[in-house]
Formats: sequence, C-alpha cells, structure tokens
Amino acid sequence: MASVSPTTAEDRRRLWHPRGTLCAVCRRPTRGFGWFDPVRSKQPRPSVWFCSMACQGFWTRLARERWAMVDLTEQEKAAIRAAMKPVAEIMEEIGWQARFSDLTEAQVLTLIEVAVGGFQDAMHAMAADADAEVPF
Repeated sequence: MASVSPTTAEDRRRLWHPRGTLCAVCRRPTRGFGWFDPVRSKQPRPSVWFCSMACQGFWTRLARERWAMVDLTEQEKAAIRAAMKPVAEIMEEIGWQARFSDLTEAQVLTLIEVAVGGFQDAMHAMAADADAEVPF
C-alpha cells in the first residue's frame, strides 16, 4: 500500500505535530516546539518536544553542558526543594501522622497535583530566568 503525502499546508501541520507528547522539561503537553537529531537520516529520528521556547532553550543549554542526563541535574534538585513548601502545606492540612494508605482518593490526587505543579512551576521559573542561547 502506497503512503499518501499531505498536499495542503494544513495537512502537513496536522500530520507533523506530536499530539499527545509531553514536554521534555516540565511534562506539560507540547505545543509544536521540538528538536530532532539532524545527523541521523534513518527514520525514526530521535526527537524531543517542548511546550515553549523557554523549555526548549533550557533543554538545549542542559544538553550542551552535558548530554547524558542520568542523575538529577542541579536545576531539578532545586525544583524538588522548591516543591517541598506547597507539599508541606497540604500535608499540614491532611495531617502528618496519616498513613498514605489511609488517605482518600481526593487527598492523594491533591497531594500529587501540588507536588507535580510545584516542580513544574519551579522548572518553568528557572527556564524563564535562564538566559539560554538559541543554537541556530
């Protein structure tokens, strides 16, 4: 079966955009900012997608400094530390002595949302503050 090439600009945009993909920096839904390995010509090329130019610039700067990111970076460690305060406030409401298995679904979801939101907000703030140079 032959593949059909998109003919209109709208078809190319619709087929190209990585729907359902999460930002490589903050894990929010992507909005069309991306990177692919220009050296590899075989499909599928390694690619990374972002929600904003700030996240793309932040990732580019990190990738330039050290490509292999196995351990948490200093920025990620700082974002985790920044997320501790909102998590502590929610834990104060829930009760520090409460066992995790005793929490209601709503409490667990709130705790997760606060932890992830605090981390994402801190990463976004650092990405916005970073004076990342665009590589092209």
